[in-house]
Amino acid sequence: MVSRNTRRALAAGAAAALALGLTACANDSDSGSGSTEGGGGDEQIVMGFAQVGAESGWRTANTTSIQDAAEEAGIDLKFSDAQQKQENQIKAIRSYIQQKVDVIAFSPVVETGWDTVLKEAQDAGIPVILTDRAVDSADTSLYVTFLGSDFVEEGKKAGQWVVDEFGSEPTNIVELQGTTGSAPAIDRKEGFEEVLAGKSNFTVIASQTGDFTRDGGKKVMEAFLQQNPDIDLVYAHNDDMGLGAIEAIEAAGKVPGQDIKIVTVDAVKDGMQALADGKINFIVECSPLLGPQLMEITRAVLAGETVEPRIITEETTFTQEQAIEALPTRQY
Repeated sequence: MVSRNTRRALAAGAAAALALGLTACANDSDSGSGSTEGGGGDEQIVMGFAQVGAESGWRTANTTSIQDAAEEAGIDLKFSDAQQKQENQIKAIRSYIQQKVDVIAFSPVVETGWDTVLKEAQDAGIPVILTDRAVDSADTSLYVTFLGSDFVEEGKKAGQWVVDEFGSEPTNIVELQGTTGSAPAIDRKEGFEEVLAGKSNFTVIASQTGDFTRDGGKKVMEAFLQQNPDIDLVYAHNDDMGLGAIEAIEAAGKVPGQDIKIVTVDAVKDGMQALADGKINFIVECSPLLGPQLMEITRAVLAGETVEPRIITEETTFTQEQAIEALPTRQY
């Protein structure tokens, strides 16, 4: 078995070669196995990436960013789609360990249940990078770093907009949660509730998972509308569920953005268009374009450099006017 130090030495050589113009491309599970490139004798970096799935526009943009950045960096990317099932991600990670990739990166479906497979990667000398979502483990040595957003802060930003918008007015809120047990669902709920805590005029009258999908958001919102006719605000953990809620609200004969206000998280193009059209009232950004940073971190880790244990992306918020201004050049 190749030791961690040997991997790092090889990767450092690959990084140097890349700086001189070495290129290679592979962006799916059928890509090459990291064989030696002709003439140079340096091994190409091989990354195994286990994606959550393709449940939303955000996730699709995230996948594209990672695939494009790997190709641009000359990193051999072995990619798998877990279809939102933890067992599929674990199977993929074990496959990457067997293939002796240089680094494993993944966005965990849920927070818990990773220690065993991550220990297997550690024992194999393969560093692990978490992207977008974190894991809940007492042993932080099982992964090198986390790259992504501060989901609690996103929830706080959404909550603060609600407080500023409604003031002391009695407000009935329904919440469309993300995938049960996932880091963004847990943290976005926590941050939102933290801001509203102690403010008795705000009442979350219903909260249920829509699994981060547009169809899930629509179905849950339909049920909310049947059970609770007096809804003032929808807080959706992502744009896709908010867009599904818009469909349900319109089908019920109400006007989204007016009769029922909506705040979401992500700022993907479809969500931004709905914000520009006045159907969503406020969006908290969560950027999916993590690919370039992930490749930079990979090179640093494999070269033996020290990286921060938690790397947070910079993000903003959008009102209707800001969405209209940003849409023409929006990348996702």
